[in-house]
Amino acid sequence: MTLGLAEKQANAPQPASIIGLAAIARMGFSGADLQPLRQSLARRASESQDVGALLDLSMIELIMGRRDNRISFQARAIMAQPLYRLDPALDVAKPLRLLAFMAPGDFMANTPVEFLLEESGVRLDILYVAQGMPLPSSIPDHDVAIVAIAESAENRPLLAAMQAVTRNWPAPVVNAPELISHLTRDGACNLLRDIPRLVAPANMRMNRATVEDIASGGLPIEALLPKARWPLIVRPVDSHGGQGLEKLSVPEELQAYLGKHPAAEYYVAPFIDYRSDDGLYRKYRIALIDGQAYGCHLAISRHWMVHYLNADMQNNAVNRAEEARFLTHFDTEFGARHKEALAAIAAQSGLDYAQIDCAETTDGQLLLFEIGTAMIVHAMDPADVFPYKKAAMTKVFTAFTDMLEKKAGVSAAAPAPVAIAEPVKKSGWSTAAE
Repeated sequence: MTLGLAEKQANAPQPASIIGLAAIARMGFSGADLQPLRQSLARRASESQDVGALLDLSMIELIMGRRDNRISFQARAIMAQPLYRLDPALDVAKPLRLLAFMAPGDFMANTPVEFLLEESGVRLDILYVAQGMPLPSSIPDHDVAIVAIAESAENRPLLAAMQAVTRNWPAPVVNAPELISHLTRDGACNLLRDIPRLVAPANMRMNRATVEDIASGGLPIEALLPKARWPLIVRPVDSHGGQGLEKLSVPEELQAYLGKHPAAEYYVAPFIDYRSDDGLYRKYRIALIDGQAYGCHLAISRHWMVHYLNADMQNNAVNRAEEARFLTHFDTEFGARHKEALAAIAAQSGLDYAQIDCAETTDGQLLLFEIGTAMIVHAMDPADVFPYKKAAMTKVFTAFTDMLEKKAGVSAAAPAPVAIAEPVKKSGWSTAAE
């Protein structure tokens, strides 16, 4: 028999305590030696069967780039105990209680909620869910829940199963799973393409045979992407962080690309040159929270594929000054220029919380690269180099917790608890974890 939420809460065990991803990442980002902590956690996991230590150990392995260890430790921890807790950063009389549904995986598997709560009075309970793994017999009391599971090929069956779980969930739910499912690269373009003053280039999903036809010259790209011209942007489906992403100018380059990047499917899109008059490329990350836009960072580079960590920011005072202006004057400058487009993206997505990576075209329109829920927004940059970041990130974090509190306020008028459906039992744990 499936228990109702009220009965589950009455018998809820204490979730396992963890240090958490944000705190461990902050240590690693600052250059701290993680080995002593790793040894301590390994000892606790072995001697005391501390599953919280085991999960924290998996996070250290993730940060240190040891993926196989990460998967193994994480799977062992979650099989033993799917519930984990991070106490509030601030000592408050009555913390807001947030339950986050998460999937097994790496950085891109979930919304990195912990980074958003580093300065808050929110108690975070993390519930890992997976195909074939029923919900635990008891779930801690909470004021609001969030579906932190991000869109990906691995997570799509889980997001589909979570629709049944969250449909009648007695607490308010942030980011409905069916809305997250729309955020494939091709799905997002179709969802947002008609927004005025927004350029959302068509990302067409193609199987390898079709891409090979284009590379051989047998299939003109215009037949599939109207008005498209070379160069093209190509990447394997479900790649992130620029992995396998290349700009290709002629069919011969596409042939060589296919030899280097074997995959069953690819995303193909037209390349839009978004260089500014000074020849530099600028990529903006923006958080959309409860319908409002907030600047998170600006990365400036001489290369068209811009990532903050490899952009010329750390050692370039001129670029940092421009980022400081972007963040400090976001509401009256960048945010004001694109106010209608940003509001329309938030409305069309329907999400309570999302992020976009974007740029400005040469004619002043907003150019969308990606929309998702798993992009990292953090306050780990050193204050002596980036003194302007703290205020901007605090504004984002405050907006996020305000959104949670607003959402949780709906619960006062919620109907009586109902039974919780279990995720669809379609495959085993190993499939979901790997």
